[in-house]
Amino acid sequence: MTRQQLGTVLVTGGAGFIGCALSERLAPDAARWVVVDSLHPQVHATQSRPAALADAAELVVGDVTEPELWDRVLADVRPDLVIHLAAETGTAQSLSEASRHARVNVVGTTELLDGLGRAGIVPSGFLLSSSRAVYGEGSWQRADGTSFVPGQRSHAQFERGQWDFEGATPLTSSVASTWPTPTSVYGATKLAQEHILSAWVDAHDSALGILRLQNVYGPGQSLINSYTGIVSLFSQWAAEGRSIPVYEDGRITRDFVYIDDVADAFTALAGRMPRAGVVRYDVGSGVATTILEIAGHIADYHGAPAPHVTGQYRDGDVRHAACDIRPTIEALGWEPQWSVERGVAGLQEWIAAQAS
Repeated sequence: MTRQQLGTVLVTGGAGFIGCALSERLAPDAARWVVVDSLHPQVHATQSRPAALADAAELVVGDVTEPELWDRVLADVRPDLVIHLAAETGTAQSLSEASRHARVNVVGTTELLDGLGRAGIVPSGFLLSSSRAVYGEGSWQRADGTSFVPGQRSHAQFERGQWDFEGATPLTSSVASTWPTPTSVYGATKLAQEHILSAWVDAHDSALGILRLQNVYGPGQSLINSYTGIVSLFSQWAAEGRSIPVYEDGRITRDFVYIDDVADAFTALAGRMPRAGVVRYDVGSGVATTILEIAGHIADYHGAPAPHVTGQYRDGDVRHAACDIRPTIEALGWEPQWSVERGVAGLQEWIAAQAS
């Protein structure tokens, strides 16, 4: 990919976990790489420029929900490509801070678009970091082969210790076959981002590429934000010699995808954007791993006590999440390179380096 192909790139939330990884790969090859980020203290402890952000990246500190920010930025920057990463994350947190999630994820997106409109700018394309949370529980299959969408597990169901939907097994999520039915405020706001951007690009003859990311982990992940992923949290507990507590019966499944594979997927899509319209892809490892299994890998790495199942739960959590990545592989020429075992080891090495 050349500087001419990338042009000027505007990255919202570009000083975060994924944004820094992308900057290392793509910023040197862009005519300009402009990052807008609030440096939220929940993620950035010192609220200073991250060391992992590429030197070529121009950082603008500001709140994506403020119109004045966009008027200031877009008076100077005319992006050819917008990579929209800015979002509040965390399914559990979104239940108690719904307005915060909606303000950043939904209003932040509309303010960006309104700012582009006031500046008379129509980027050739947008890349959106969406989430597996848009699927909610996805589809399940009964013993007779029929499928259904069960919706959200209730608080009463959790209290009974009924973790699965009786007489059914989960199906792997897929853009092509799984209707999005988010069961969290966070998931609903991510789906809203998809709809808002889709409507805007169709009306302006622009293009939108959406990557529905599974559970992203790896070096660069915030070690102070418990809502950004359980892998880093588990890693810190195991490094302290503690037994990792695992919720429900330990058989919750997730598709853990390493940060390098996610950055590669963004890079692949940036080089294969359509001229107009919307494309959506699932990005994961393609492997469903139980929480107990990944906790075991982390504990083994540190020689920590075996994880223990607590029977605790979080309202709004989905039981199973994994995706079919075959269409993504075929369309983008991308394929994940990191197994869970290798990725866990890579993260532990990085965490240890931060402490030294």
